[in-house]
Amino acid sequence: MSIDLVAKLRNMLQVMAFCLAIASIQYFFIPDRGYGPPLVYSLAIGMVTWAFIDLGRHLLPSSEETGWPKGFPGVAIVIVGIVIGFFAGNFIGDVLCLHFHLYQGPPPTDLAAETRSSVMITVLATIACSYYFYSAGRSSYLERKMGEAQRHANEARLKLLETQLEPHMLFNTLANLRVLIAIDPARAQQMLDHMIAYLRATLDASRTTTHSLQAEFDRLHDYLELMSIRMGPRLAYELALPPELAARPVPTLLLQPIVENSIKHGLEPQVQGGRIEVRARSEDAQLVLEISDSGAGAGAGAPAPNGGGFGLTQVRQRLAALYGEAARYEFESAPGTGARTRITLPLAAT
Repeated sequence: MSIDLVAKLRNMLQVMAFCLAIASIQYFFIPDRGYGPPLVYSLAIGMVTWAFIDLGRHLLPSSEETGWPKGFPGVAIVIVGIVIGFFAGNFIGDVLCLHFHLYQGPPPTDLAAETRSSVMITVLATIACSYYFYSAGRSSYLERKMGEAQRHANEARLKLLETQLEPHMLFNTLANLRVLIAIDPARAQQMLDHMIAYLRATLDASRTTTHSLQAEFDRLHDYLELMSIRMGPRLAYELALPPELAARPVPTLLLQPIVENSIKHGLEPQVQGGRIEVRARSEDAQLVLEISDSGAGAGAGAPAPNGGGFGLTQVRQRLAALYGEAARYEFESAPGTGARTRITLPLAAT
């Protein structure tokens, strides 16, 4: 039996506030007897009744939707709780009021009428509180279900985006391999070996929407090795991942589309090629990922010409679906000075 102590404390404070309100109403109509007795009796009856009913909810099989037993058992614990709470609470109230000399004014002239009034207040208050907690439990359940449905929808959307992105990466790599086979079979063989390693990692990653940052950097390494074989000395790169961030989960294929775009539109147009740096760091409780290049100035995060930029669009959409406004995607570039893309994610969510 798992009990949320914080929720129980919150419920207890709500019951005490309700008892305080009842005592205040009683004192308003019968002020000559003082505020002490109605407060003591209200708290004693209310707390005993609540404790019995709440304990019964956990001992009996309860509905996942409301947290209350279904059918007759749910009604029975309320009825028994009213009876036990009334008699036990009155006994506790009698003892406390006598011990602390709280009684003031003349004794009640009609004890039967006072008892009926007390019973009526106990019944109505218990039913009202029980219905309140029943409704609160149902509302909490519906909120959880809505949250789960939203998470499932986001996961489905992410998987759809990934299935669109994977062929995009594969086709580009195969096109590069086809060209290389014709001009340098040995290097094409090396490229094929790296591609096999890359595809194996891609297949593993396709089974989930996230993987470790280390796995993301490993895939970047395989991809950049593929490109290094094709571009030769025109491509230099550096991957910097602090060990303490290696296990942090990130969306699969988060950085590779940016690196690919940086090569295609930043480095390849230059005769001398260029350099790409990918770095990860923590900053103000956030995970910061930076991709910079020394390309032509339309590299890492710029939209590709002629309606391209598919991979970058997918990156932005996946970040929005997974993190909402908590994630930031920033791009800056100037002609001839390269480009820099900065992705910021909350560390608490990674």
